Amino acid sequence: MNIRVHVFISGKVQGVFFRSGTKEKAEELGVSGWVRNLADGRVEAVFEGEEGSVKRMIAWCRKGPEYARVDDVKVISENYTGEFKGFTLRR
Repeated sequence: MNIRVHVFISGKVQGVFFRSGTKEKAEELGVSGWVRNLADGRVEAVFEGEEGSVKRMIAWCRKGPEYARVDDVKVISENYTGEFKGFTLRR
């Protein structure tokens, strides 16, 4: 089953290659969507794909790349749309 989630990650998640790490992991797992930094210091992402892969993506976000410190991950379930053809970095 395909699912979609909207995720907000807080902590030391900017300036530590979180977005590029997220893109790399999403491509590895076959998850589509996007990721971007927010002005308040959080990272925001939308993930779509097979349920197990999206759940593994969320689990990765709870740790992040080597120099990140993740304090919180808020996950909001949304309706799957299939609108993405890959995974992109947004500004």
